[in-house]
Amino acid sequence: MVHWAGWIIALYGCAHTTGALTVEGAASHAGAWFSGALWNESFSAMSPAGSAFWFSLESFGIPLILIGLIVVWMYRKDIAPPAFLPWCLIGWTIIDAAVLLLTPWPLMLIAEILLVVGIRRSDRKRSQGRRSPERGDLQGSVTFKAGIETADQST
Repeated sequence: MVHWAGWIIALYGCAHTTGALTVEGAASHAGAWFSGALWNESFSAMSPAGSAFWFSLESFGIPLILIGLIVVWMYRKDIAPPAFLPWCLIGWTIIDAAVLLLTPWPLMLIAEILLVVGIRRSDRKRSQGRRSPERGDLQGSVTFKAGIETADQST
């Protein structure tokens, strides 16, 4: 669950950033971005180039890509992400849903719920002194392979 949640979050961030740059045409303002045209711009009087910059490269897309990939990396290292992470993302998603109803926020909510459930399962397995059975990891004196418990003979 944690693995899928990480990939969904990364995909969501990638889709937002890529969509903003291509479909929405934000990349057409790149010349203004790199010429210094935004240096003295204020948020209250934002130019089209400024709003395109904040909608694409300075949006939540790139941080979500990083969060998703870190979650996947943590899963591969058998490290449970902190429980506050999905709850913070859920709060953010609820605000997004309230403000912008017709956005793909349900996809993020699914990923966040998968992350909450996966973290809870991981915590439960850790408190029982073992790791994921499907991954065949060893901790303590019990190995889980193909769903069958066997005692560790090396201890």
